[in-house]
Amino acid sequence: MADWPAAPAGQDGRSPFLVLADYEQRSLAHVAGLPEQLDAPGLWRGVAYRVGRHRLASGFDEVVEILPLPPLTHVPGALPWMLGVANIRGALLPVVDLKQFLEGERTVMHERQRVLVVRQPGGDVAITIDELYGQRSFVDEQGIEAAAVADGRYAHFVDRAYRMNGQDWGVFSLDRLARTPEFRQAAA
Repeated sequence: MADWPAAPAGQDGRSPFLVLADYEQRSLAHVAGLPEQLDAPGLWRGVAYRVGRHRLASGFDEVVEILPLPPLTHVPGALPWMLGVANIRGALLPVVDLKQFLEGERTVMHERQRVLVVRQPGGDVAITIDELYGQRSFVDEQGIEAAAVADGRYAHFVDRAYRMNGQDWGVFSLDRLARTPEFRQAAA
C-alpha cells in the first residue's frame, strides 16, 4: 500500500478534516433554533408585493407560483379587468388586472411585471401585481389597525395590517378574492 502524503494543516494547525468538521458542528448548532423561530407564536410570514400604492402581503399557502407576465390572448366580451388567458405549461389560466378590479384603474404594464398564481375553485388564476418585494415576516407587536391600509374595495380583503420600518403592510386574502362572486364572473 502506498503512503498518502499528509494534508497541509490549516492556519491554526488543524487538518482540513478537522476544520470542516468544526464548520459542520457550528452550522448544525445555528440551524437547530431555526424551526422554532419560523413557528414562533405571533409570527406571520408571507409574500409581499405592491398593487397601486398599497403594500400588501399574502400567505405562502395562498400563492401557488410567481411568474413574469406571460403572453396573453384577449378574451372577447370579458370585463375590462380580465386581461386575457395565458398558456402556462399547457394549462390555460385567466389573467386578471388586480389593480383594475379593485380600483377601476388599469395597471401600467412593464417588462418586470409579475403575476401571482392563485388557487381558486375550478382552476388557478393569475393576478397582476405592480412590484414584488419577496418574503416578509411580521410579529404581533408590529400590528396596526387594518383600516390604515384598507380603503375602498381593499377593505373587503384586508383584515389585519402591520407596520415595519415606517411602512404599512396589509395582509390581503387571496382566498377571499378567489371566492368573491364578482371576481369569479369575468364575462361581461
